[in-house]
Amino acid sequence: MKAKYIFASLTAALAILAGCQKEVGSHYLDEVSVSSSYVSVPAEGGSATIGVLSNYAWSISGAPEWLTVSPLSGPAGSTNVTFSAEAAAGRNAELLLECNGAVQRINVIQGIATVSNATCAEIIAGPDSKTYRVTGTVKSIANTTYGNWYLVDDTGEVYIYGTLDAKGNEKNFLSLGLEVGDEVTVEGPKTTYNGTVELVNVTVVKINKSLIKVESIDPEEAVLPIEGGDFTVTLANKGNGVYVEIPEDAKSWLSISALAGNVVTFTAAPNAGGDRETVITFKTTDGKKEYSCQQAVSQTGSIVEIAAGDFNALPDGNALYRLKGIVTGIVMDKDDPTKPNKYGNFYLNDDSGKVYVYGLLPEAGGASGQDVITAKGIKAGDLLTVVGPKGSYKENPQMVNGYYVEHTSVTAATCAAFNALEDGSALYMITGKVSGIVMDKDDASKYNKYGNFYIEDDTDKIYVYGLVPTLTGQSGQDLLTKLGVKEGDTITVVGPKTSYNGNAQMKNAFYVSHEAAE
Repeated sequence: MKAKYIFASLTAALAILAGCQKEVGSHYLDEVSVSSSYVSVPAEGGSATIGVLSNYAWSISGAPEWLTVSPLSGPAGSTNVTFSAEAAAGRNAELLLECNGAVQRINVIQGIATVSNATCAEIIAGPDSKTYRVTGTVKSIANTTYGNWYLVDDTGEVYIYGTLDAKGNEKNFLSLGLEVGDEVTVEGPKTTYNGTVELVNVTVVKINKSLIKVESIDPEEAVLPIEGGDFTVTLANKGNGVYVEIPEDAKSWLSISALAGNVVTFTAAPNAGGDRETVITFKTTDGKKEYSCQQAVSQTGSIVEIAAGDFNALPDGNALYRLKGIVTGIVMDKDDPTKPNKYGNFYLNDDSGKVYVYGLLPEAGGASGQDVITAKGIKAGDLLTVVGPKGSYKENPQMVNGYYVEHTSVTAATCAAFNALEDGSALYMITGKVSGIVMDKDDASKYNKYGNFYIEDDTDKIYVYGLVPTLTGQSGQDLLTKLGVKEGDTITVVGPKTSYNGNAQMKNAFYVSHEAAE
C-alpha cells in the first residue's frame, strides 16, 4: 500500500474522532459554539446531549434516518441538543450546524464504526450508514471536481459520490490521477439516494493503474446514427495483446469488423427499434494479472409506439417510446390542491393497463417543472400522447420525464346530454352500466368481436358502436372479451357523438376503465 493512501485513511479516521476543521474552524466560531463537535451515542441505544450557544438563529441538517436530533433548529441563545438512536453495532454520520452563514460540523458515532471488506453486491444488500471497503474497476467518471464515478466488480456496480484526496480533502479529485479502467480500493459509508446505492466521500486506499485505456474514438462520443455503420476505437496498451468483449445482448447489432494492433473497428447494424446502448470491454494482461477498460456506445433509434401494459414490462433504459392514453390520477400541488403539481405527474390509461408518468416536459429536451399540465389545459379524461424512456422507482415502473406530443380535450357528459349533441369529432367521456351486449351472429355464446353494447346511467342510455384500442384505434379486436367486461359492470369510455339512420351512437369508443358488478 502506498504511503499517501495510508495517510489518507488515517486522516479520515481522525476526522471522525476529532470533529470539524475550520472552514468551519474549531468548534468555537464567532457566530455559534458547541460544547462538543464529537457526539457518542451508546451502542445499546440511547441519547447524548451537547450545548449550543449562538448569536443568531441556527439549524442542523444532514441527519440520517437512524438518528433523531431534537431540536433541529433554535433561536439565538443557549440550547441543549439531543441525539438519539436505537441499538446498532457501529455507524457514524456528519451533520452540519448552520448559523448566519457559518457552518459547524458535528460528528456523531455509535458503537465502533468498523470497516467491512465487501463486494458491490454485498454493499447493495447491506444497511445504509455502514462503512465498507471495496475493490473494483473505474467504469466511468461523472464529475472530476468532487470525484463522482462508478465502481464495478464481478458482482455489480456502486456509485461513488465524492472522493477525498490523499490528504483527506474534498474537491481535489484530479490529484489522484484516477482513470477509467484503473483498479481501485476505496472505503466509505453507504447511503441510498432515490434508489441509487452510493458510497459517500470515500477514502482511496490503493490504486492499481490499468495497462490499457481508450485513447480515442471515431466518431467522437460513439453515438451512432440510426442507419448504422462503422466506428473505430484506438487503445493505449502497455500489456500483451488485446481481447474485446461485446455483451451478449449487443451481439445481434454490434460486431468487430477489424482488429489491427491497438486499433479496433466495429460495425453497427441499422436500428429499426428504439435507442439502444451497450458497454464494450477491452482487456489485456501482463502475464500475471488481467487489466481492462470500457467504452460506452449508443445508437439512435426510432421512437417505438407501445401499449401501456407492454411498456411496464420493458427493462429500464434510454430508448424512447410513444404512449397514447387517457389521463387519470393527476398529482396535485401539495401547497395548493386545486392545481396540478408543476412537474406533471399522472397516470396514462389505455386498454392494456396504465403507466405512471413521472414528469411531463413541454418538448423533447425541455426543462422539468414547467407546469405543462396547466399550460396545455390538460385534465383528467383527456386523450394524451407522450414520448419518453422507461424507468423505475423502488421497482415500480414509470415513464421518466416524458415530453408532450399532443392531446385532445375530452368533456364528461351524461348519456342524455351526449344523445342531444350534434354529430362531430369532439370527444366525450361517459360512465355507466353495461347492458345489451351484442353477441356474435355465428356463435351466440360469445360477444361480437367489434364490441357493440349499451351504456346506461340515470338519464338515458347510449349505443356504443365498437370498442377500440387506444393506441391503434383498430376495430374488431374483441376487447370486451379480452378485458372481461360483462353485463352490469360499470364502464368508462371516450368517443365522439355520431348517428346511424337517425339514431345516436358513440362510434369506436376508447376504453378507459371498468369495475365489475357486485
